[in-house]
Amino acid sequence: MDSEQVFGGGEPQRVGSFRFYLDGQRWEWSDTVAQMHGYRPGEVTPTTELLLSHKHPEDHPHVALVLDRMINYAEPFSSKHRIIDTTGKIHQVVIVGDRMHDDTGAVIGTTGFYIDITDSHRNDVKDSVDETVAALEQSRAVIEQAKGALMLVYGIPADRAFDILTWRSQETNTRLRTIAERIVARFGEFEPDTSLRTRFDHLLFTAHQRVPRPQ
Repeated sequence: MDSEQVFGGGEPQRVGSFRFYLDGQRWEWSDTVAQMHGYRPGEVTPTTELLLSHKHPEDHPHVALVLDRMINYAEPFSSKHRIIDTTGKIHQVVIVGDRMHDDTGAVIGTTGFYIDITDSHRNDVKDSVDETVAALEQSRAVIEQAKGALMLVYGIPADRAFDILTWRSQETNTRLRTIAERIVARFGEFEPDTSLRTRFDHLLFTAHQRVPRPQ
């Protein structure tokens, strides 16, 4: 299998091919796959033991099982796991393998390819972390606003205001952020008169039932 054909001439340093022959249990790998493992082209001959020695300890049992079924049953497979090259660098890879046949149609081994997705994986993780942080910051902001409303209306310190929000969240089985959002959304509609506290009391106790009004 030509990995560059599979990916339409994609970046060769990130995609490489391999073959495993049942006869003699021989492995072949492309220069790119050798380099993923930290070897110069032609420096070593790949073996099952060598390949397994580069698997991340946490992924080793899973990959060992996959390779065992490939070797003994010629099963097609795909696996996403980590390998550790000769310098200790961790690579996140995807490996896909399918049966290899001779001219008569008999299964003679497995052919497939490696994809090094380390950079993509890091970007995905970074994006996920960034999204989570942004969501937390947004959540924290609206909770702080709701706390401010309670502090103003009841003349209480910030920690007590947070205790009240938490209590309403637990009592009504509603997310704290949702309670805060609904209080903040409606609080701005109140007129500053003597009934402010009474109306705020009602808002506090019904916030979990309210649907935010369209902006």
